[in-house]
Amino acid sequence: MTGDDSRHLPLEDIHAAAGARFGAFAGWSMPLTYPAGVMKEHLHTREHAGLFDISHMKLFEVGGPQAVALLDRACPLDAGALEISQSKLTFFLNEAGGILDDLIVTRLGDARFMVVANAGNAVADEKHLRDLAKDFDATVEPLDRVFLAIQGPEAWAVLSRAGIETGSLLFMHGVEPRKNWFMSRSGYTGEDGFEIGLPAADARHLVPKLLEDERVLWIGLAARDSLRLEAGLCLHGQDITPETDLVAAALMWAIPKEIRATGAFIGADALRAAVERGPAQKRVGLKPEGRQPVRAGAALFDADGNPAGHVTSGGFGPSAGHPVAMGYVATPLAKPGTRVFADVRGTKIPVDISSLPFTPHRYRKG
Repeated sequence: MTGDDSRHLPLEDIHAAAGARFGAFAGWSMPLTYPAGVMKEHLHTREHAGLFDISHMKLFEVGGPQAVALLDRACPLDAGALEISQSKLTFFLNEAGGILDDLIVTRLGDARFMVVANAGNAVADEKHLRDLAKDFDATVEPLDRVFLAIQGPEAWAVLSRAGIETGSLLFMHGVEPRKNWFMSRSGYTGEDGFEIGLPAADARHLVPKLLEDERVLWIGLAARDSLRLEAGLCLHGQDITPETDLVAAALMWAIPKEIRATGAFIGADALRAAVERGPAQKRVGLKPEGRQPVRAGAALFDADGNPAGHVTSGGFGPSAGHPVAMGYVATPLAKPGTRVFADVRGTKIPVDISSLPFTPHRYRKG
């Protein structure tokens, strides 16, 4: 620990040697950009393969005879219906139906699951899950792993050249290719890609192998943000929070229908009431007119100057070629093409409601 109290990535020295510019994120000192710069990093990921160090995110192994029951209580999930190696986006909710975190759960065995949680919530998530586990014959084990993501159309070929075969791994699935390794095929960029959790010693062996491939570039947090925003993907703490419910966030698609109806997960009653009521606001894409980006926190107004909502994420979309943003607007305004206005330092900028994503997803589904 240094005087700034930030946590440091296990491979920090490798990033420093690569010329990373560091900044604080979710209690960690993280590479924000590398010498190529955010625009090049972003476009390189869309065209080739970007390498991301996401070791700030947390991997938990949940196991034991009642692992399924524990996860079904913790999340709006039918854990028992997952096939071995299948991954699913799910959530921790509070009793009011608010989103404590979004997670990816992968079934590794009959009674073994991998849970991937966000950096900013890792400590709270662990406590939440351990507290719940007291009522079940199940264990929650946080894993000490370096976590890397390699994203982009050439990611599979890069891994193959480095001796890691990916052909049999489908989108939204995860496996253990080696001892203490976990590899999934999902991605926070909208591109085909992989995540690999592995011991630090193995990571120090793998990273130079990946970087000697001319198709690979280190990608920082700034481009990670512009990539996921173009792909219409939420960032917890900005686009979804404990004050947001899944109905307003337009994330109900992630909950199996029978679980919506009969699941006994935390927040079930509140969520059913929210569905019944219908959302007062909805999460939408926002396309500002012109070249001026509209940032998180900007207030939105309707044509008559009445408050209409707010922006939760915003910036420039290098692949889209224009500013992109996401936020919440009053439900009657949530139709693509509706015009609202963002207050940017006292200037009203016209913004059109847009469908998401801004750039098409290119996941390898079959």
